[in-house]
Amino acid sequence: MTTTAVRSRADARAERLPGAWELGLGRGALEIKQFFRQRDQMVFTFAFPVVFLFLFASIFSDDVKGAGISVQQLYVPAMMAAGIMSTSFQSLGISITIERDEKVLRRLRGTPMPPTAYFLGKVWLVLVTGLMETAILLLVGVAFYDIDLPSDGGKWFAFAWIFVLGLTACALLGIAISSVPKSAKSASSVVVLPFLVLQFISGVYISIETIPDWMLNIGALFPLKWMCQGLRGVFLPDSAQVLEQAGDWEFGRIALVLGAWCVGGLLLCLLTFRWKNRRDG
Repeated sequence: MTTTAVRSRADARAERLPGAWELGLGRGALEIKQFFRQRDQMVFTFAFPVVFLFLFASIFSDDVKGAGISVQQLYVPAMMAAGIMSTSFQSLGISITIERDEKVLRRLRGTPMPPTAYFLGKVWLVLVTGLMETAILLLVGVAFYDIDLPSDGGKWFAFAWIFVLGLTACALLGIAISSVPKSAKSASSVVVLPFLVLQFISGVYISIETIPDWMLNIGALFPLKWMCQGLRGVFLPDSAQVLEQAGDWEFGRIALVLGAWCVGGLLLCLLTFRWKNRRDG
């Protein structure tokens, strides 16, 4: 066999090798299958914000003065934003730490699979779970709390970019924070605590007008506050704008902040992500 023939065969095999995008799709399918096979994790992931929505909506059921809405309606978009962050930031922050501690990442790094494919797999996972979580909460809001679906395409377009930018920013922050815990045992504490604090100071559990301005200013440094505000602007009437800190939905500022966090989150990932634990060198 001539050298030219050998090279031709090698080139043909190289052409048949799947690329990062195709491998990412396969990795995403695997991640999604593993998620749904762990039924307890799946049930608690989807049920957590729904249960909290029912609890808060049952405890606080009065009308909001001057806003033309009930407190129950106010909770629906806030819980949707929290659900998006839960399925991205919290889920990735904990799961990647566990995979690193169990040396799964180290073994994957030693395979021919490009690193991009691993992260694409995580993106597909958070996209599917985030969409399902949002759909469930929206269905509950429409069925039980008189949430009206937007009647114009502009509101739905706003919903789409808020969802995409918010999910992307929170997913990147989840990947970045996964390098903070020293082990899988401490992952939940390290990741859940800042997420819980942000929910209180971003208008998820407590109405914006009752939160001190200095707390709101801290919350405004992170994506969750803007996701809550944007989703309120999509699913609540314009009369509810009076409840916002600026008295307006501020869609332009929301886009800028979430877009900035997408860029900043990517930079954090590039600077901090590790395939091995600190003790492994």
